Amino acid sequence: MTKRKAVVLLSGGLDSATALAIAADQGFELHAVSFDYGQRHRHELEAAAAVCRAGGVVSRVVFPVAAEIFRGSALTNEIPVPHNRDDEAISAGIPVTYVPARNTIFLSVALGLAESIGAHDLFVGVNAVDYSGYPDCRPEYVAAFEEMANLATRAGVEGQRIRIHAPLITMTKAEIIRTGLGLGVDYGLTHSCYDPDSSGASCGECDSCQLRLRGFAEAGATDPIRYIS
Repeated sequence: MTKRKAVVLLSGGLDSATALAIAADQGFELHAVSFDYGQRHRHELEAAAAVCRAGGVVSRVVFPVAAEIFRGSALTNEIPVPHNRDDEAISAGIPVTYVPARNTIFLSVALGLAESIGAHDLFVGVNAVDYSGYPDCRPEYVAAFEEMANLATRAGVEGQRIRIHAPLITMTKAEIIRTGLGLGVDYGLTHSCYDPDSSGASCGECDSCQLRLRGFAEAGATDPIRYIS
């Protein structure tokens, strides 16, 4: 029996690796798409390749996006990445690490890939609980994009409904980690840090590192990646 195909947005981070494992556990044939957009944490692209190899991905596209599109973000410009912020600061407003319209652009590319290979399911590892205030990680955003996808594609208007799966969206980081460990995810292959050193070691102090480290602690597990200190 032919497996249903799914396109998974795979950054190489903890969340997207878990979303990939969930899609695999649900029996989908896996097709991944990653994005090279001039991000300062480019080590995530190497991590994504490693996660694909370990996760049984059938095909992977690395889609280039001109860095000039994403201006004003600490992830793509010479703007300092915040370090050692407390929980109140992390949850207050939209941080400087927000990348303008990133998930809308990425999901649109993934949608084009999905329709071209006959996939009706997209998986994205967005999370609305342990996250840094990004507007394109919220349930209402995912629902709105799914509605748009079914209005904007031949598959959608012909009744082959496109589904945007966001299986992590209501999980805490600890729940995500426990889920991934239960599915055999090797988190040692992943990369989450916004401000790594030149060797790829994580800073341990940016919002993403702090959320990751707290998640592992709450999950009662040890984070296997390298940290600067």
